[in-house]
Amino acid sequence: MKTIPKRSSLLFFCCLTLLFTGCSHRQIVKSQHEQTEITLSWWGNDTRTEYTLDAVQKFEKLHPEIKVRCNYSEWSGYEARSRVQMFSATEADVMQVNFSWLSQYSADGTGYYDIEKLSDYVDLSNFSEEMLDYGRKNGILNAIPIAMNTETVYINQTVYEKYHLPVPETWDDLFKSAEVMRKDGIYPISGADKSTWLYIIAYAEQVSGKSILDENNRLNFTPAEFQIMLELYVRMIQEKVMPQVEYFERPNLDNSTYGGTVAWVSDAKNYMEKAIENGNTVIPADYTAFSPEQSGEGWYAKPACLYAVSVNTDHPKEAATLLDFLLNSREMALLQGIEKGVPLSASARGYLEEENMLNGLQYEASLKMEGNPRLSKIHPFMENAEMLSDFISACNDVLYDKKTPEEASDILYQQAKEILK
Repeated sequence: MKTIPKRSSLLFFCCLTLLFTGCSHRQIVKSQHEQTEITLSWWGNDTRTEYTLDAVQKFEKLHPEIKVRCNYSEWSGYEARSRVQMFSATEADVMQVNFSWLSQYSADGTGYYDIEKLSDYVDLSNFSEEMLDYGRKNGILNAIPIAMNTETVYINQTVYEKYHLPVPETWDDLFKSAEVMRKDGIYPISGADKSTWLYIIAYAEQVSGKSILDENNRLNFTPAEFQIMLELYVRMIQEKVMPQVEYFERPNLDNSTYGGTVAWVSDAKNYMEKAIENGNTVIPADYTAFSPEQSGEGWYAKPACLYAVSVNTDHPKEAATLLDFLLNSREMALLQGIEKGVPLSASARGYLEEENMLNGLQYEASLKMEGNPRLSKIHPFMENAEMLSDFISACNDVLYDKKTPEEASDILYQQAKEILK
């Protein structure tokens, strides 16, 4: 038998050793860099998307064992896609959710993960029990609110000064302003559909002295209160106080065709930034009422949005780690600022205070919200898409003389009862 020379033999075994230890080394490297992938979804404009993507990169550097795949879009697309995902159990591990979705998808509290079971990874001590209660369904912590929100009256003071008019405080002020402004095609106020619906609820509650829902969340309005709402909307359109919601266009805030708008606290920058950049002074005005002393009655507050964890997640620990980062970390706080509103997390708010980032129109709107004790807690019914659509249809039926106010309000009342069921 042919023998291997000693030198060759040594080289042969060295090669074998290197081969096997090399394979072993590659396996170890692979193991060290093995990642758990989770998904994160949110809605918002380009600004929100950019800073959230930056935050995810920072998170992945801090947690190289976790890979985050992101899904995002504007509100309407996100809402429609989320509906499909929730019913098909394909939602993201961590997701931004709207307050009304807790009732829509988790009426019994089991539609989202119980975040209190993840308290080893999410610092809940940053939030008061009052704020956490907004995220509970049936006693189960389904989601954590990021910031609080309410519809706010933003007034372009420069436009009003041009017409020598005071900042409107009352409903009468708006109609008087329209008498002066409409000759130039300027509307004193404006609003998208949901904002206008909530705005007019405030009027009807102030007129009637009744809330739209009673203390047991049953319909408290009768056809008479819905008729008050319809007639106000029609009058505001006919007297050029505001444009029809179908014709509301944000650029008209930039060019001062609208003297103001009703919009969420969280939309202050999105709606009014360009008007300010164009040299206008924009302020959060008092909540419209029949008198300044009544300001805030009939107005409602809610979480701007919340974060939830999927009840179907395969990686609750990793999802909770990301959730804590999004809510409580310095990195996220400084990137997000107050774009979603002033954060409720004590840690996040503290970081913003340290960096002198609590300022501007949105912060002023938040302070006005926090300082008004008359604001009520919103009910998901008031954000129901079907209810909103029915209201706009009823308004148009009256506006275009297809139905009388009495007929349209009777139908709207029945529709509201059905939706509340």
